[in-house]
Amino acid sequence: MTNTTHMDKAQQERHTRLIEQMRRILGPEICAVFEDPAAVEIMLNDDGRVLVERHGQGITHLTDLPAAKTLNFLGLMADFRGTTVSRDKPIVEGAMPDEFLRARFAGAIPPLMPKPTFSIRLPARKIYTLEDYLNGGILTYEQYNQIIQAVRDRKNILVSGGTSSGKSTLVNAMSDTIARTAGLEQRIVIIEDTREIVCNAPNTVSMLTDPDTDIDMTRLLKLTLRYRPDRIFLGEVRDGAALALLKAWNTGHPGGLATLHANNPQAAITRLDQLCQEAGVPSQMPLIHEAVDVVIQIARDGNAKSGRRITDILFLDKED
Repeated sequence: MTNTTHMDKAQQERHTRLIEQMRRILGPEICAVFEDPAAVEIMLNDDGRVLVERHGQGITHLTDLPAAKTLNFLGLMADFRGTTVSRDKPIVEGAMPDEFLRARFAGAIPPLMPKPTFSIRLPARKIYTLEDYLNGGILTYEQYNQIIQAVRDRKNILVSGGTSSGKSTLVNAMSDTIARTAGLEQRIVIIEDTREIVCNAPNTVSMLTDPDTDIDMTRLLKLTLRYRPDRIFLGEVRDGAALALLKAWNTGHPGGLATLHANNPQAAITRLDQLCQEAGVPSQMPLIHEAVDVVIQIARDGNAKSGRRITDILFLDKED
């Protein structure tokens, strides 16, 4: 047995122990949520209550988790991420192990908050179609037809909304519509920080940023253009990558999808312009109006059956 083989085996055994410890701390109730395709997010508040959000069902109280166990779990997550958690470094974030679906994890300990907390964003396991959105009352029949037509016409679509408003889930619904008709001649490139966008089209390439090697979205967007994309999907638009996205969308790659944090479509356009300026350029409003065709606003709505609602669809005037 070579030293390399021995080292690999030792690392695997260490990883297996870490996963076992994580599962033991979380307990069967929380671990079962990772197997629930309807689950969207697992949230632990500083009162020890574990809340679960499920698509179309809202938020429910699942169980309680003692602060001591939570602290131990954050220590294990920090170990997995190759870092530590302490009073001087009270935040742990990043993708969880494969055994936990590489879910997006964010956690913190005192003094940032009274007791340890965390939030786990689960990747999509079930695709909710635009027809599901229509039947669930998330969008009206008119909105449904508008989105379907925009997808078929290969419009560049920006999905805007607040945190956990369902932006990525809506992108996946539109991606599903695209995948149903896209053949090998339509190449789709997806760029994300963490895997959330699902596309079952037959000619798809997925790219992930890597903070450890300074590979960010701007770098990947430039690389994307060498991958012969027909459509470019981007996870959340952040920082100066907005400028690279607009340039990519505006150079013969129509039919893109992306998400952005904003409270309404007009605010989304303003924020997109502000993000472009982070790349060291002046206002890019003309480029935005040329590259972006549609802004769809989705919001949480406690009065809606599904807890969410499409509140507005803005079609940008190409003559502006």
